[in-house]
Amino acid sequence: MTEVNRRTVLAGAIAAGAAATLNPLAAIESAKASTPLQGKQAPGWYRYKVGEIEVTVVTDGARTFPLTDSYVTNIKKEEVSAMLAANFLDPANITNSYSPIVVNTGSKLVLIDTGNGPAAAALPNSSYGQLLLNLAAADIDPGAIDVVVISHFHGDHVNGLLTADNKLAFPNAEVMVPSVEWKFWTDDGEMSRAPEGRMATQFKNNRRVFDALNRKVTQYNWNKKVAPGITPVATVGHTPGHTSFIVSSGSGKIYVQSDLTHHTALFAGNPGWHVFLDQDPGMAEATRRKVYDMIVAEKLMVQGFHAPFPGVGHLEKAGNGYRFVPAPWNPSV
Repeated sequence: MTEVNRRTVLAGAIAAGAAATLNPLAAIESAKASTPLQGKQAPGWYRYKVGEIEVTVVTDGARTFPLTDSYVTNIKKEEVSAMLAANFLDPANITNSYSPIVVNTGSKLVLIDTGNGPAAAALPNSSYGQLLLNLAAADIDPGAIDVVVISHFHGDHVNGLLTADNKLAFPNAEVMVPSVEWKFWTDDGEMSRAPEGRMATQFKNNRRVFDALNRKVTQYNWNKKVAPGITPVATVGHTPGHTSFIVSSGSGKIYVQSDLTHHTALFAGNPGWHVFLDQDPGMAEATRRKVYDMIVAEKLMVQGFHAPFPGVGHLEKAGNGYRFVPAPWNPSV
């Protein structure tokens, strides 16, 4: 048996001290190595003011999928890939961000669009469908939402009306929808003429969502306020009733563009490029150019549903297109 005495212990301590002196980072590096990786992001929400109105951007997450030949219908995939690389993005993949907003008018708590829904969050390895999680992080109770305003009837905007078990996600809210959009997607004749694939699936999904609400919705018309300070405006082309919003209070004003432009780096920079999601690509392009020229001329702030979170910033002319300039992060509201 080896005898351990005071001299042995002291010698070991001196040796350890010498080693630490020679490599003072050794202990720190060892401690770091024993700390597990977190693998999670912080909850996603961001607030700013428009006059006296408070806007909370609440991320629904983001989804990444491979760039395909058909993603941009009138441009070759190689050119799209080059544009992604020029913007320091993965040239082989598309990442879509989803950013619903909650508008506190002072008298109403209004949610504009609802994201992909909790059922999407439950999918394996899902990184989207996170609206309810992030509402909780932002201290916003779904039961406190007075009004849900829908911009158009694509799944990433309406599916969040329901919980994962098809219950009402916002049980006390009035659900408001564009009258033109409602008329199109609830028309049995339009549904019967929808080509198989994405369009037919969208008709079925909209029936699923709104039938779960017993079709209890309030239809709204463009240019008439849906809540104090919130005016819907027609931006058709992406869908027949696609709607954007002007949120204003006092001298403050912001243009909530919904899906006027999808992937910002691609379609703001190249307004003539047609994403496969646009139902009427030519009309969507004309609308995009007209509205963006107005936003630039009036120097309006813009809030983008698919712009990188939190999606608030400005637009400027850039060559034959536009550049989205993110607003600097503000530590106060």
